[in-house]
Amino acid sequence: MANVHKAHPWHGIPMGDNAPNLVTAFIEIVPTDTVKYEIDKATGYLMIDRPQKYSNIVPALYGFIPKTYCSEKIAALARERSGRDVTEGDGDPLDVLVLCEKIISHGDILCTAKPIGGIRLIDGGEADDKIIAVLKGDEVYGGFSDLSELPEGIVERLKHYFLTYKNLPGEKAHIEITNVYGREEAHEVIMTSVEDYKHSFY
Repeated sequence: MANVHKAHPWHGIPMGDNAPNLVTAFIEIVPTDTVKYEIDKATGYLMIDRPQKYSNIVPALYGFIPKTYCSEKIAALARERSGRDVTEGDGDPLDVLVLCEKIISHGDILCTAKPIGGIRLIDGGEADDKIIAVLKGDEVYGGFSDLSELPEGIVERLKHYFLTYKNLPGEKAHIEITNVYGREEAHEVIMTSVEDYKHSFY
């Protein structure tokens, strides 16, 4: 019998049988959005977090990987790899950006994505990794297997977005990028966030 109830995108949707090679991603916002949408953790519905204050646009489909969590183990991994004083994970599911050729008109959708790397952000002492993935089957990006294969300008665009999207011009940055890593470490980060999820919610 079909499930007549909407599954919670964070807790009720499997991340995929072939994870971390392929993962299910829940997309919250797309590059055309002028409002930042974010999952409401209590209900699972998409809600308006805030209007986008500045001219930055998210450079890829942006959402999270279900049944992941950034807590103590993610913080420990970030401390080890960055050498920074990381106090904790950001307390959210693991963020993912999915590169694709086509224009996707809205969020609140699922897609299958292939993780190829990641960007380690430290935001106010919290680990806030961003997994970079490509849309499965995409004609332009689907063939990439590691972040090192992407054109340098695409990686720089992703880094620039996260270094500036919360800051006013001239304001001192409070977000630091400590590492840019490839597929192997992205897989490690994903599975570490799964361990954090299981420890916190099972």
